[in-house]
Amino acid sequence: MNNKPESLRIVFMGTPEFAVTILDGLVKASYNIVGVITAPDRPAGRGRKLRASAVKEYALENSLRVLQPTNLKNEDFIEELQSLNANLQIVVAFRMLPKLVWQMPKYGTFNLHASLLPNYRGAAPINWAIINGENETGVTTFFIDEKIDTGHIIDFKKIAIEPDETAGDLHDKLMILGKELVLDTVDDIENGTVTTTPQPEINDIRTAFKIHKDTCKINWTTSIDTIYNLIRGLSPYPGAWCNLLNGEDQGILKIYEVEKDIVNHNIAAGTIFVEHKQIKVAVKDGVIVLKNLQLPGKKRMRANDLLNGYEFKENAFVS
Repeated sequence: MNNKPESLRIVFMGTPEFAVTILDGLVKASYNIVGVITAPDRPAGRGRKLRASAVKEYALENSLRVLQPTNLKNEDFIEELQSLNANLQIVVAFRMLPKLVWQMPKYGTFNLHASLLPNYRGAAPINWAIINGENETGVTTFFIDEKIDTGHIIDFKKIAIEPDETAGDLHDKLMILGKELVLDTVDDIENGTVTTTPQPEINDIRTAFKIHKDTCKINWTTSIDTIYNLIRGLSPYPGAWCNLLNGEDQGILKIYEVEKDIVNHNIAAGTIFVEHKQIKVAVKDGVIVLKNLQLPGKKRMRANDLLNGYEFKENAFVS
């Protein structure tokens, strides 16, 4: 764009807390948000009562118009969206849009993605960056096209991944970084100075596949770094897990926080034992120290609290 565009009328699309921070940044920067599109209310909790998304709650608190379509191609929704007369759409942690939606505004529809594209396209970029042992990631804005996370890049910001950082820690850092990047991108669009570049073709591209239950299962026969990265890459949600056998106690053990200790030993991988008031699991190149865990049928606990009232038998192990 070479000419300064008309005053922006923005439709924002998003659902989780991550998106709220970006929407809040736009509101506090006094951008004109003419509509917010978010997921329909979902049953949640033991009572299965309908619960609004984090974005909806924020939008209502700030008197923003909310749309909650179940079908993004529905004629009534399309008419309502057109009636907002938006000239820019911003997408953060939402679902794939049909072409008639993302092509609607004059200045396009851009997405904020929590990775340095083209790597980690997909549903869980924050988790996979840590699971794969990356030491750097970032956020990217790009204009949406027909495929998932493949559009031309507008801008990006990089950030280091600390060696002991969890997915939750990184999520919060990228949320703030993402807000800054979206505001920069909107500013460029508003001033008519935005530029784009095609995503480079990479042969060994890394993908952020959706996290399934099997993804979260710990294989105690792999390397200590693989196990360590998997656990922190799934913490606090959805959580890494394994099978625990401790005498008569057996079931799924969930693990949220660990330390790794590279030491020589001759203990079989998967053996769980207590040493120096620490819960440890032997692996082939050291031990994993369990710091925060959840026993089958119990609440999540710190390891030292657990040891006050729970005993691991001599032949306890995880698999």
